[in-house]
Amino acid sequence: QLQLVESGGGLVQPGGSLRLSCAASGFTLDYYAIGWFRQAPGKEREGVSCISSSGASTNYADSVKGRFTISRDNAKNTVYLQMNSLKPEDTAIYYCAADRLRYGLDSRWYRYWGQGTQVTVSS
Repeated sequence: QLQLVESGGGLVQPGGSLRLSCAASGFTLDYYAIGWFRQAPGKEREGVSCISSSGASTNYADSVKGRFTISRDNAKNTVYLQMNSLKPEDTAIYYCAADRLRYGLDSRWYRYWGQGTQVTVSS
């Protein structure tokens, strides 16, 4: 049983902050790259950020660069996405995903997916 569970979403005002968590069960994340993706109503799923299995390498979409930070704590089997200076355009369902062999912002590369957590940025 391999499972990823996102948490930490909610409603925040523009300029606010939120931290999302992605917790794994049934397997260890030590050998997996992790990606964060989001999907807004009527739009395609887009890659937000990703992190290598060791945590040494990270990547961000241009739209969130400088505002979002991805990190991981393999001992806790958890990956985080710290989101600062949130904008209404960040409103979406956020998903985390894991894959042992591939790394990047292409959702097609990931084998395991969580169910998502809603982030709404509105005044």
